[in-house]
Amino acid sequence: YPSLLPLSTAHMNRSAAFLIAGTSSGSGKTTLTLGIMAALKARGLSVQPFKCGPDFIDPSLHRMVTGEISSTLDLRMCGRDFCRNIFQRRSSLHDVAVVEGVMGLFDGGIASSAELARELQLPVVLVVDARSAAESVAAVVKGFEVYAEDVDIAGVVFNRVGSARHRELIEKGMTGVCESEVLGFFPRDIRFEIPDRHLGLYMGEEEPLDHDQLNELVKSVEEYLDIDRLLAISGKTVIKTESPVSIDRDTPIKTRLAVARDKAFCFYYEDNLEMLEAKGVELVFFSPLTDSFLPPDCSGVYFGGGYPELHADVLSRNVSLLQDVFQFGDAGGILYGECGGFMYLCETLETLNGNRYAMCGLLPFGVRMKPRLSSLGYRKVALRQDCLLGAEAETLHGHEFHYSEIVKRSETVTNLYHVNGDRQEGYGHKNVVGGYVHLHFGQSPAAVDSLISHLEQSGITTKAHRD
Repeated sequence: YPSLLPLSTAHMNRSAAFLIAGTSSGSGKTTLTLGIMAALKARGLSVQPFKCGPDFIDPSLHRMVTGEISSTLDLRMCGRDFCRNIFQRRSSLHDVAVVEGVMGLFDGGIASSAELARELQLPVVLVVDARSAAESVAAVVKGFEVYAEDVDIAGVVFNRVGSARHRELIEKGMTGVCESEVLGFFPRDIRFEIPDRHLGLYMGEEEPLDHDQLNELVKSVEEYLDIDRLLAISGKTVIKTESPVSIDRDTPIKTRLAVARDKAFCFYYEDNLEMLEAKGVELVFFSPLTDSFLPPDCSGVYFGGGYPELHADVLSRNVSLLQDVFQFGDAGGILYGECGGFMYLCETLETLNGNRYAMCGLLPFGVRMKPRLSSLGYRKVALRQDCLLGAEAETLHGHEFHYSEIVKRSETVTNLYHVNGDRQEGYGHKNVVGGYVHLHFGQSPAAVDSLISHLEQSGITTKAHRD
Protein backbone atom coordinates (compact mmCIF):
# COMPACT_ATOMS: atom_id res chain seq x y z
CA TYR A 1 0.00 0.00 0.00
CA PRO A 2 1.17 3.57 -0.64
CA SER A 3 2.02 4.19 3.00
CA LEU A 4 4.48 1.31 3.04
CA LEU A 5 6.00 1.30 -0.45
CA PRO A 6 9.30 2.85 -1.53
CA LEU A 7 8.97 5.98 -3.64
CA SER A 8 11.03 6.13 -6.82
CA THR A 9 13.16 9.23 -7.28
CA ALA A 10 13.19 8.90 -11.07
CA HIS A 11 11.21 11.17 -13.43
CA MET A 12 10.13 13.62 -10.75
CA ASN A 13 7.99 16.62 -11.56
CA ARG A 14 5.76 18.95 -9.61
CA SER A 15 2.06 19.02 -8.81
CA ALA A 16 -0.08 21.39 -6.77
CA ALA A 17 -0.51 21.11 -3.01
CA PHE A 18 -1.82 23.49 -0.39
CA LEU A 19 -3.31 23.60 3.10
CA ILE A 20 -6.62 25.32 3.79
CA ALA A 21 -6.68 26.87 7.25
CA GLY A 22 -9.07 29.07 9.19
CA THR A 23 -8.58 31.94 11.56
CA SER A 24 -10.69 29.92 14.02
CA SER A 25 -13.10 27.02 14.17
CA GLY A 26 -16.39 27.88 12.51
CA SER A 27 -14.85 30.01 9.76
CA GLY A 28 -16.42 27.85 7.05
CA LYS A 29 -13.18 26.05 6.28
CA THR A 30 -14.74 22.61 5.76
CA THR A 31 -17.42 23.79 3.32
CA LEU A 32 -14.89 25.73 1.26
CA THR A 33 -12.46 22.80 1.33
CA LEU A 34 -15.16 20.50 -0.03
CA GLY A 35 -16.11 23.07 -2.66
CA ILE A 36 -12.53 23.50 -3.82
CA MET A 37 -11.96 19.74 -3.93
CA ALA A 38 -15.16 19.24 -5.91
CA ALA A 39 -14.30 22.07 -8.31
CA LEU A 40 -10.84 20.64 -8.97
CA LYS A 41 -12.35 17.21 -9.58
CA ALA A 42 -14.94 18.72 -11.93
CA ARG A 43 -12.03 20.14 -13.94
CA GLY A 44 -10.80 16.59 -14.51
CA LEU A 45 -7.99 16.71 -11.95
CA SER A 46 -7.35 13.84 -9.55
CA VAL A 47 -7.48 15.16 -5.99
CA GLN A 48 -5.80 13.60 -2.95
CA PRO A 49 -7.37 14.84 0.30
CA PHE A 50 -5.76 14.96 3.74
CA LYS A 51 -6.91 16.11 7.17
CA CYS A 52 -4.79 17.80 9.82
CA GLY A 53 -5.84 16.58 13.24
CA PRO A 54 -7.48 13.47 14.71
CA ASP A 55 -10.86 13.99 13.03
CA PHE A 56 -12.91 11.12 11.55
CA ILE A 57 -15.76 13.15 10.09
CA ASP A 58 -14.01 15.56 7.73
CA PRO A 59 -12.09 12.71 6.01
CA SER A 60 -15.39 10.99 5.28
CA LEU A 61 -16.66 14.20 3.67
CA HIS A 62 -13.45 14.45 1.63
CA ARG A 63 -13.99 10.92 0.38
CA MET A 64 -17.60 11.74 -0.50
CA VAL A 65 -16.36 14.51 -2.80
CA THR A 66 -13.14 13.05 -4.23
CA GLY A 67 -13.68 9.32 -4.09
CA GLU A 68 -10.26 8.98 -2.43
CA ILE A 69 -9.25 7.95 1.10
CA SER A 70 -8.34 11.02 3.17
CA SER A 71 -5.33 10.32 5.37
CA THR A 72 -4.87 11.79 8.82
CA LEU A 73 -1.82 14.04 9.15
CA ASP A 74 -1.28 14.72 12.83
CA LEU A 75 2.31 15.41 13.87
CA ARG A 76 1.59 14.76 17.52
CA MET A 77 -0.42 11.56 17.15
CA CYS A 78 1.05 10.04 13.97
CA GLY A 79 4.62 11.39 14.16
CA ARG A 80 6.62 13.46 11.69
CA ASP A 81 8.05 10.53 9.76
CA PHE A 82 4.66 8.96 9.15
CA CYS A 83 3.10 12.29 8.08
CA ARG A 84 5.89 13.02 5.61
CA ASN A 85 5.81 9.47 4.27
CA ILE A 86 2.08 9.14 3.76
CA PHE A 87 1.74 12.66 2.36
CA GLN A 88 4.46 12.12 -0.22
CA ARG A 89 3.28 8.69 -1.25
CA ARG A 90 -0.41 9.46 -1.62
CA SER A 91 0.27 12.82 -3.28
CA SER A 92 2.58 11.19 -5.81
CA LEU A 93 -0.42 9.46 -7.36
CA HIS A 94 -2.54 12.57 -7.92
CA ASP A 95 -2.61 15.98 -9.60
CA VAL A 96 -3.52 18.05 -6.55
CA ALA A 97 -3.13 17.47 -2.81
CA VAL A 98 -5.51 19.40 -0.56
CA VAL A 99 -4.98 19.40 3.20
CA GLU A 100 -7.77 20.65 5.43
CA GLY A 101 -6.47 22.26 8.60
CA VAL A 102 -7.81 22.07 12.14
CA MET A 103 -9.25 24.87 14.33
CA GLY A 104 -7.38 28.14 13.80
CA LEU A 105 -4.10 28.10 11.89
CA PHE A 106 -1.85 28.33 14.96
CA ASP A 107 -3.99 26.39 17.44
CA GLY A 108 -2.66 23.13 18.85
CA GLY A 109 1.11 23.53 19.19
CA ILE A 110 2.91 20.69 17.42
CA ALA A 111 -0.46 19.41 16.17
CA SER A 112 -1.41 22.75 14.58
CA SER A 113 -2.05 23.42 10.92
CA ALA A 114 0.84 25.88 10.93
CA GLU A 115 3.31 23.27 12.16
CA LEU A 116 2.12 20.82 9.52
CA ALA A 117 2.48 23.47 6.82
CA ARG A 118 6.06 24.06 7.99
CA GLU A 119 6.83 20.35 8.08
CA LEU A 120 5.50 19.68 4.57
CA GLN A 121 6.47 23.12 3.21
CA LEU A 122 2.93 23.83 2.07
CA PRO A 123 1.48 27.21 1.13
CA VAL A 124 -1.53 28.15 3.23
CA VAL A 125 -4.89 29.38 1.99
CA LEU A 126 -6.39 31.30 4.91
CA VAL A 127 -10.19 31.35 5.26
CA VAL A 128 -11.41 34.48 7.05
CA ASP A 129 -14.99 34.80 8.27
CA ALA A 130 -15.95 38.34 7.26
CA ARG A 131 -19.53 38.09 8.49
CA SER A 132 -19.28 40.67 11.27
CA ALA A 133 -16.48 42.93 10.06
CA ALA A 134 -15.27 44.86 7.03
CA GLU A 135 -11.98 46.82 6.95
CA SER A 136 -10.97 45.21 10.24
CA VAL A 137 -10.40 41.86 8.55
CA ALA A 138 -7.20 43.34 7.10
CA ALA A 139 -5.83 43.64 10.63
CA VAL A 140 -6.69 39.98 11.20
CA VAL A 141 -4.90 38.89 8.04
CA LYS A 142 -1.89 41.09 8.81
CA GLY A 143 -1.66 39.61 12.28
CA PHE A 144 -1.62 36.09 10.85
CA GLU A 145 1.05 37.08 8.32
CA VAL A 146 3.48 38.48 10.90
CA TYR A 147 2.75 36.04 13.73
CA ALA A 148 4.98 33.39 12.14
CA GLU A 149 6.79 34.59 9.05
CA ASP A 150 8.05 31.09 8.22
CA VAL A 151 4.45 30.02 7.48
CA ASP A 152 3.62 30.92 3.89
CA ILE A 153 0.13 32.44 3.81
CA ALA A 154 -0.03 32.52 0.05
CA GLY A 155 -3.70 33.38 -0.38
CA VAL A 156 -6.79 34.53 1.49
CA VAL A 157 -10.46 33.71 0.94
CA PHE A 158 -13.04 35.89 2.65
CA ASN A 159 -16.10 33.87 3.58
CA ARG A 160 -19.70 34.93 4.27
CA VAL A 161 -19.42 38.21 2.39
CA GLY A 162 -22.81 39.92 2.43
CA SER A 163 -22.83 42.27 -0.55
CA ALA A 164 -20.83 44.07 -3.21
CA ARG A 165 -20.40 46.99 -0.79
CA HIS A 166 -19.10 44.62 1.89
CA ARG A 167 -16.53 43.34 -0.60
CA GLU A 168 -15.44 46.87 -1.49
CA LEU A 169 -14.81 47.72 2.14
CA ILE A 170 -12.72 44.58 2.64
CA GLU A 171 -10.67 45.32 -0.48
CA LYS A 172 -10.12 48.87 0.72
CA GLY A 173 -8.84 47.62 4.08
CA MET A 174 -6.50 45.09 2.46
CA THR A 175 -4.94 47.45 -0.09
CA GLY A 176 -1.34 48.29 0.77
CA VAL A 177 -1.56 46.53 4.13
CA CYS A 178 -1.35 42.78 3.51
CA GLU A 179 0.97 40.75 1.31
CA SER A 180 -1.24 37.69 0.80
CA GLU A 181 -3.15 37.45 -2.45
CA VAL A 182 -6.91 37.66 -2.21
CA LEU A 183 -8.24 34.57 -3.95
CA GLY A 184 -11.91 35.31 -3.59
CA PHE A 185 -14.95 36.53 -1.71
CA PHE A 186 -17.44 33.77 -0.97
CA PRO A 187 -21.03 34.82 -0.21
CA ARG A 188 -23.25 33.80 2.64
CA ASP A 189 -25.25 30.79 1.48
CA ILE A 190 -27.17 28.51 3.83
CA ARG A 191 -27.65 25.96 1.03
CA PHE A 192 -24.12 24.75 1.68
CA GLU A 193 -24.29 24.41 5.45
CA ILE A 194 -23.67 20.85 6.64
CA PRO A 195 -25.88 19.68 9.56
CA ASP A 196 -24.16 18.66 12.77
CA ARG A 197 -24.74 16.83 16.06
CA HIS A 198 -22.89 16.15 19.33
CA LEU A 199 -19.68 14.71 17.79
CA GLY A 200 -19.56 17.14 14.86
CA LEU A 201 -20.80 17.31 11.28
CA TYR A 202 -22.70 14.52 9.59
CA MET A 203 -20.55 11.83 7.98
CA GLY A 204 -19.86 11.69 4.26
CA GLU A 205 -21.65 8.33 4.01
CA GLU A 206 -24.83 10.13 5.05
CA GLU A 207 -24.53 12.51 2.07
CA PRO A 208 -25.18 15.75 4.00
CA LEU A 209 -24.77 17.57 0.67
CA ASP A 210 -26.72 15.97 -2.15
CA HIS A 211 -25.72 15.92 -5.83
CA ASP A 212 -27.51 19.18 -6.65
CA GLN A 213 -26.00 20.98 -3.66
CA LEU A 214 -22.50 19.83 -4.63
CA ASN A 215 -23.04 21.03 -8.19
CA GLU A 216 -24.19 24.41 -6.92
CA LEU A 217 -21.22 24.56 -4.56
CA VAL A 218 -18.83 23.88 -7.47
CA LYS A 219 -20.49 26.63 -9.54
CA SER A 220 -20.15 29.07 -6.65
CA VAL A 221 -16.50 28.18 -6.05
CA GLU A 222 -15.70 28.71 -9.74
CA GLU A 223 -17.62 31.99 -9.76
CA TYR A 224 -16.28 33.55 -6.59
CA LEU A 225 -12.79 32.06 -6.18
CA ASP A 226 -9.80 32.26 -8.51
CA ILE A 227 -9.01 28.56 -8.84
CA ASP A 228 -6.49 29.14 -11.63
CA ARG A 229 -4.50 31.45 -9.41
CA LEU A 230 -4.78 29.02 -6.49
CA LEU A 231 -3.24 26.28 -8.63
CA ALA A 232 -0.52 28.64 -9.84
CA ILE A 233 0.65 29.69 -6.37
CA SER A 234 0.51 26.13 -5.02
CA GLY A 235 2.07 24.30 -7.95
CA LYS A 236 5.57 24.00 -6.61
CA THR A 237 5.44 21.83 -3.54
CA VAL A 238 4.82 18.12 -4.06
CA ILE A 239 7.13 15.57 -5.63
CA LYS A 240 5.25 13.47 -8.14
CA THR A 241 6.33 10.48 -10.18
CA GLU A 242 5.36 10.20 -13.83
CA SER A 243 4.64 6.51 -13.34
CA PRO A 244 2.27 5.93 -10.39
CA VAL A 245 3.64 3.91 -7.53
CA SER A 246 2.21 0.42 -7.82
CA ILE A 247 0.42 -1.25 -4.96
CA ASP A 248 1.56 -4.75 -4.07
CA ARG A 249 -1.62 -6.81 -3.93
CA ASP A 250 0.27 -10.11 -3.91
CA THR A 251 0.95 -10.16 -0.16
CA PRO A 252 -0.16 -13.61 1.01
CA ILE A 253 -3.25 -13.56 3.19
CA LYS A 254 -2.17 -14.54 6.70
CA THR A 255 -5.42 -14.10 8.56
CA ARG A 256 -8.90 -12.58 8.36
CA LEU A 257 -10.22 -9.79 10.57
CA ALA A 258 -13.92 -8.89 10.74
CA VAL A 259 -14.46 -5.11 10.88
CA ALA A 260 -17.77 -3.57 11.96
CA ARG A 261 -18.66 -0.81 9.52
CA ASP A 262 -22.02 0.95 9.19
CA LYS A 263 -23.76 4.08 10.49
CA ALA A 264 -23.20 2.99 14.09
CA PHE A 265 -19.50 2.11 13.69
CA CYS A 266 -17.80 4.44 11.24
CA PHE A 267 -14.78 5.97 12.98
CA TYR A 268 -11.61 4.34 11.65
CA TYR A 269 -8.22 5.77 10.72
CA GLU A 270 -7.98 4.47 7.16
CA ASP A 271 -4.21 4.14 7.31
CA ASN A 272 -4.55 1.75 10.27
CA LEU A 273 -6.68 -0.50 8.09
CA GLU A 274 -4.26 -0.25 5.19
CA MET A 275 -1.30 -1.09 7.43
CA LEU A 276 -3.10 -4.28 8.43
CA GLU A 277 -3.93 -5.12 4.81
CA ALA A 278 -0.37 -4.43 3.68
CA LYS A 279 0.86 -7.10 6.10
CA GLY A 280 -1.51 -9.79 4.94
CA VAL A 281 -4.72 -9.21 6.88
CA GLU A 282 -7.90 -9.67 4.88
CA LEU A 283 -10.52 -7.24 6.20
CA VAL A 284 -14.08 -8.54 6.12
CA PHE A 285 -16.62 -5.77 6.70
CA PHE A 286 -20.00 -6.39 8.31
CA SER A 287 -22.84 -4.44 9.92
CA PRO A 288 -23.91 -4.93 13.55
CA LEU A 289 -27.13 -3.15 12.57
CA THR A 290 -28.22 -5.63 9.90
CA ASP A 291 -26.10 -8.80 9.97
CA SER A 292 -27.35 -11.69 12.11
CA PHE A 293 -23.94 -13.33 12.58
CA LEU A 294 -20.27 -12.45 12.44
CA PRO A 295 -18.54 -13.12 9.12
CA PRO A 296 -17.23 -16.70 9.04
CA ASP A 297 -13.63 -17.84 9.37
CA CYS A 298 -12.22 -14.67 10.92
CA SER A 299 -9.60 -14.81 13.68
CA GLY A 300 -10.78 -11.61 15.34
CA VAL A 301 -13.28 -8.76 15.30
CA TYR A 302 -12.62 -4.98 15.34
CA PHE A 303 -15.33 -2.57 16.49
CA GLY A 304 -14.38 1.04 15.78
CA GLY A 305 -16.02 4.13 17.16
CA GLY A 306 -19.06 5.93 15.88
CA TYR A 307 -22.63 6.47 17.02
CA PRO A 308 -23.97 3.35 18.79
CA GLU A 309 -26.03 5.66 20.99
CA LEU A 310 -28.04 6.82 17.96
CA HIS A 311 -28.78 3.24 16.97
CA ALA A 312 -28.95 1.60 20.40
CA ASP A 313 -32.46 0.24 19.92
CA VAL A 314 -31.63 -1.48 16.62
CA LEU A 315 -28.33 -2.81 17.94
CA SER A 316 -30.04 -4.19 21.03
CA ARG A 317 -32.80 -5.87 19.03
CA ASN A 318 -30.23 -7.67 16.85
CA VAL A 319 -30.06 -10.40 19.48
CA SER A 320 -28.56 -13.07 17.24
CA LEU A 321 -25.48 -10.96 16.56
CA LEU A 322 -25.14 -9.88 20.20
CA GLN A 323 -25.17 -13.53 21.20
CA ASP A 324 -22.72 -14.45 18.45
CA VAL A 325 -20.27 -11.76 19.56
CA PHE A 326 -20.63 -12.79 23.21
CA GLN A 327 -20.09 -16.48 22.48
CA PHE A 328 -17.06 -15.74 20.32
CA GLY A 329 -15.45 -13.57 22.99
CA ASP A 330 -16.43 -15.88 25.86
CA ALA A 331 -14.80 -18.79 24.01
CA GLY A 332 -11.52 -16.85 23.90
CA GLY A 333 -11.92 -15.17 20.52
CA ILE A 334 -10.04 -11.91 19.84
CA LEU A 335 -12.19 -8.78 20.05
CA TYR A 336 -10.99 -5.16 20.03
CA GLY A 337 -13.30 -2.17 20.56
CA GLU A 338 -12.55 1.57 20.55
CA CYS A 339 -14.90 4.17 22.06
CA GLY A 340 -18.28 3.34 20.47
CA GLY A 341 -16.99 -0.17 19.86
CA PHE A 342 -16.02 -0.42 23.52
CA MET A 343 -19.53 0.70 24.50
CA TYR A 344 -20.98 -2.05 22.31
CA LEU A 345 -18.88 -4.67 24.11
CA CYS A 346 -20.22 -3.55 27.52
CA GLU A 347 -23.37 -4.81 29.26
CA THR A 348 -25.70 -1.83 28.80
CA LEU A 349 -25.88 1.51 27.02
CA GLU A 350 -28.11 4.24 28.47
CA THR A 351 -29.15 7.01 26.09
CA LEU A 352 -29.89 10.65 26.99
CA ASN A 353 -33.61 9.97 27.34
CA GLY A 354 -32.89 7.45 30.10
CA ASN A 355 -33.60 4.31 28.08
CA ARG A 356 -31.20 1.46 28.80
CA TYR A 357 -30.34 -1.08 26.11
CA ALA A 358 -28.60 -4.43 26.37
CA MET A 359 -25.31 -4.71 24.52
CA CYS A 360 -22.89 -7.64 24.15
CA GLY A 361 -22.03 -8.07 27.85
CA LEU A 362 -18.41 -9.14 27.38
CA LEU A 363 -17.06 -6.28 29.51
CA PRO A 364 -18.86 -5.92 32.87
CA PHE A 365 -19.66 -2.22 32.60
CA GLY A 366 -22.68 -0.05 32.05
CA VAL A 367 -22.21 3.16 30.07
CA ARG A 368 -24.49 6.15 29.69
CA MET A 369 -24.60 9.20 27.47
CA LYS A 370 -24.18 12.68 28.95
CA PRO A 371 -25.42 16.00 27.54
CA ARG A 372 -21.92 17.40 27.92
CA LEU A 373 -18.50 16.27 26.77
CA SER A 374 -16.86 13.68 29.02
CA SER A 375 -13.34 13.65 27.63
CA LEU A 376 -11.35 15.25 24.82
CA GLY A 377 -7.68 15.28 23.96
CA TYR A 378 -4.57 13.49 22.80
CA ARG A 379 -3.60 10.39 24.68
CA LYS A 380 -0.24 8.70 25.23
CA VAL A 381 -0.89 5.08 26.13
CA ALA A 382 1.63 2.93 28.01
CA LEU A 383 0.78 -0.77 28.16
CA ARG A 384 0.76 -2.10 31.72
CA GLN A 385 1.10 -5.70 30.57
CA ASP A 386 1.31 -7.80 27.44
CA CYS A 387 -1.87 -7.76 25.35
CA LEU A 388 -3.14 -7.80 21.76
CA LEU A 389 -1.58 -4.40 21.11
CA GLY A 390 1.95 -5.11 22.27
CA ALA A 391 4.27 -5.91 25.12
CA GLU A 392 4.36 -4.38 28.57
CA ALA A 393 5.77 -0.80 28.67
CA GLU A 394 5.34 -0.21 24.94
CA THR A 395 3.88 3.18 24.04
CA LEU A 396 0.95 3.91 21.73
CA HIS A 397 -0.63 7.18 20.64
CA GLY A 398 -4.20 8.22 20.07
CA HIS A 399 -7.06 10.59 20.79
CA GLU A 400 -10.13 10.54 23.00
CA PHE A 401 -13.47 12.28 22.32
CA HIS A 402 -16.75 11.09 23.81
CA TYR A 403 -19.94 12.09 25.59
CA SER A 404 -20.47 8.85 27.48
CA GLU A 405 -19.19 7.63 30.83
CA ILE A 406 -18.87 4.37 32.71
CA VAL A 407 -21.51 4.16 35.42
CA LYS A 408 -21.13 0.56 36.50
CA ARG A 409 -17.55 -0.50 37.07
CA SER A 410 -16.25 -3.95 37.80
CA GLU A 411 -13.04 -4.94 39.51
CA THR A 412 -12.94 -8.25 37.65
CA VAL A 413 -11.46 -6.79 34.47
CA THR A 414 -7.83 -5.88 33.95
CA ASN A 415 -6.70 -2.30 33.33
CA LEU A 416 -4.32 -2.59 30.39
CA TYR A 417 -3.20 1.03 29.89
CA HIS A 418 -1.71 3.97 31.69
CA VAL A 419 -3.04 7.03 29.86
CA ASN A 420 -0.96 10.23 29.90
CA GLY A 421 1.16 8.84 32.71
CA ASP A 422 -1.40 8.18 35.41
CA ARG A 423 -5.04 7.40 34.52
CA GLN A 424 -5.86 3.73 34.13
CA GLU A 425 -7.82 2.81 31.01
CA GLY A 426 -8.09 0.01 28.49
CA TYR A 427 -10.03 -2.97 29.76
CA GLY A 428 -9.24 -6.63 29.20
CA HIS A 429 -11.19 -9.84 29.74
CA LYS A 430 -9.86 -13.05 28.18
CA ASN A 431 -8.93 -11.93 24.63
CA VAL A 432 -11.33 -8.98 24.66
CA VAL A 433 -9.74 -5.51 24.74
CA GLY A 434 -11.72 -2.28 24.83
CA GLY A 435 -11.29 1.35 25.78
CA TYR A 436 -12.19 4.92 24.93
CA VAL A 437 -8.92 5.85 23.20
CA HIS A 438 -8.84 5.80 19.39
CA LEU A 439 -5.33 4.58 18.55
CA HIS A 440 -3.36 5.53 15.46
CA PHE A 441 -0.51 3.15 14.59
CA GLY A 442 1.61 5.68 12.67
CA GLN A 443 4.16 5.93 15.50
CA SER A 444 3.69 2.37 16.70
CA PRO A 445 3.71 -0.08 13.78
CA ALA A 446 4.78 -2.77 16.27
CA ALA A 447 1.16 -2.73 17.48
CA VAL A 448 0.09 -3.89 14.02
CA ASP A 449 2.61 -6.74 14.16
CA SER A 450 1.43 -7.71 17.63
CA LEU A 451 -2.22 -7.78 16.62
CA ILE A 452 -1.46 -9.85 13.53
CA SER A 453 0.64 -12.27 15.59
CA HIS A 454 -2.23 -12.79 18.01
CA LEU A 455 -4.68 -13.29 15.15
CA GLU A 456 -2.40 -15.85 13.49
CA GLN A 457 -1.90 -17.77 16.72
CA SER A 458 -5.54 -17.74 17.75
CA GLY A 459 -7.12 -21.15 17.52
CA ILE A 460 -10.62 -19.68 17.61
CA THR A 461 -12.35 -18.30 14.55
CA THR A 462 -15.82 -16.90 13.97
CA LYS A 463 -18.31 -19.57 12.98
CA ALA A 464 -16.00 -22.31 14.28
CA HIS A 465 -17.10 -21.54 17.85
CA ARG A 466 -20.70 -22.12 16.71
CA ASP A 467 -20.01 -25.53 15.16
